[in-house]
Amino acid sequence: MKISSRFRSVAFAVIAATGVSLAGAAHADSGTIRFAVYKAAFFVGGSGGEGTLTFHGRHYPVSIGGISGGLAFGASKTYFQGAVRHIRRAGDVTGVYGAAGGGGAVGKGAQVIVMTNEKGAQLELSGRQVGLQINADISGMSITVK
Repeated sequence: MKISSRFRSVAFAVIAATGVSLAGAAHADSGTIRFAVYKAAFFVGGSGGEGTLTFHGRHYPVSIGGISGGLAFGASKTYFQGAVRHIRRAGDVTGVYGAAGGGGAVGKGAQVIVMTNEKGAQLELSGRQVGLQINADISGMSITVK
């Protein structure tokens, strides 16, 4: 059975591309992050906070900032903790993260969120919220590793 040179070239290109993408993922690492975010909104809202990224046994301070727009009102404080995946260095966590959704909490509530930045860093966070916050909005969050 004879295989055409065109088919062999395409097959080789697919295998090479797959190998390159797997090699990149294999070198990525993960860490943990904890931070608190204060949020206040009346249709347009703002948020800010700070926390700590732990990566390769070192602790890095992080600052959080963000805006939201849509049907939102109230004030709250949310404590987040979770994993940061697909990073090669601490600075990969710096970036803009976006999420669309809805939810709310009166008093104490729980939140779970997964977000990715432009560098491919993925946050898998769980949190608990204190305060009154009702939202059906599109939110953005910026994280900076100091």
